[in-house]
Amino acid sequence: MVKIASPSIALDPGLPASLISQLVVAITEQIHTGTLLTQERLPSIRRMATLCNVSPITVANAYTRLVSAGLLDVRDRGGYYVKTSPLLATQRPPIDSLWLLQHAYEDNAPIIKAGCGWLAQPYIFANAVKQGLKALEQSPHLASILDYGSPYGLTELRRAIRRLLAKRDIPCAEDGIILTHGASQALELVLRTLTQPDDTVLVDDPGYCNLYPLLQSLGLNAVGIARTHAGPSPELFERALKAHQPKLFITTSILHNPTGSCVTTDNVAAIHALAIKHGVAIIEDNIFLDLAPESQPCHARHDKLQNVIHIGSFSKTIAPGLRVGYLACAPDVGKRILCYKMAASLTSAGLNEATVLHIIKTGQYGPHLTDLRERLFQAQKTVCQSLVTVGMTLSLRPMGGLFVWARFRKDVTTHAIAERAAAKDILLAPGSLFRPERSESQWFRFNVTHSNHDRLYAFLEKENKGR
Repeated sequence: MVKIASPSIALDPGLPASLISQLVVAITEQIHTGTLLTQERLPSIRRMATLCNVSPITVANAYTRLVSAGLLDVRDRGGYYVKTSPLLATQRPPIDSLWLLQHAYEDNAPIIKAGCGWLAQPYIFANAVKQGLKALEQSPHLASILDYGSPYGLTELRRAIRRLLAKRDIPCAEDGIILTHGASQALELVLRTLTQPDDTVLVDDPGYCNLYPLLQSLGLNAVGIARTHAGPSPELFERALKAHQPKLFITTSILHNPTGSCVTTDNVAAIHALAIKHGVAIIEDNIFLDLAPESQPCHARHDKLQNVIHIGSFSKTIAPGLRVGYLACAPDVGKRILCYKMAASLTSAGLNEATVLHIIKTGQYGPHLTDLRERLFQAQKTVCQSLVTVGMTLSLRPMGGLFVWARFRKDVTTHAIAERAAAKDILLAPGSLFRPERSESQWFRFNVTHSNHDRLYAFLEKENKGR
């Protein structure tokens, strides 16, 4: 008779890591330590869901990942068995968005960060940052810059952002602009202000991978809206609005992460009309706004920030380490958001904000954007051609920006390929990281500023040919 294990596993919904990731880590550790033995049968999906106080779909996704990692085997009409002995089990943590971040930042990070989400060093506007810091060092206002300052953020920078948005036909009152510690904090502040635990939030599918752990930590339910080349599917959006009665829709309209697509004017109009009809606010996470032409359509431009909150950032255009983001919204909404910012961090980083302001005031930002757009456009052409040459299939050829969405010719086990790549100091980002509930995906995200490496394409070609 096969022994059925009854593991003791405690999951914490308050942690940044998703419940799926926590369950995968817990079972992996019990296999490594010998608590779960080879050939031992795990509880059924429903039984494990009861033991861990989670939904069956959470357990199903966790078991699927463990099967992909080679730790579990499936047989007997869905029975899950420990496949790998503790001595042979891999010590690498399971791949999820938290792994992607940690593995990219740690001291022994892979040399080729093809799957990361930020500019490579040659693209960072380092000279301008250096000049800005030097100017601040000699500024008679340095002491006040180093003080706490206004909770809204540096006034002059907010005015400069207002002018940048006006060039895109996005009007915004000065007290509707709040500076934040990167776009990530802006997202969190908006969510804390406009939602409560157990609310449903609609998101792009695929979409921004670090959004999902944030939603999980706030006790929010994420429902994905399939992304097409034109933007989110209006049909699926309307269906989700009726079925789930969500509070918000979080989307990226310009140079979408991870696919690189941009929405069309018709798509913006259709999605916006449905959102207004159902009373759902749109949070537009457009951190790549400055990398697209000023004529590019988006919800903030269409709506004039009446039912839309625009989130922007200078981390993707100047330097990721500056951590200067902002949100633009109706002033009355801004006042509510400001209360949460003050509770969380009082103010934001005045020194960083002053550095960005110096770059804009000295007239360097505009020419830098022109140069950066062209360099990214050329990098896109090179990387797209290289991926095609080694047999990859592209979702589309983006007009610019950082990302390309590509897959192998045949269906593959994407996490296993990412593991093999990591062993060769190559960081890949499997498509499942960018989907709500980490659903299966055959796609990978490639960052064109980090992908100009022959060794990367040699690895991909070998994988495409079946190793």
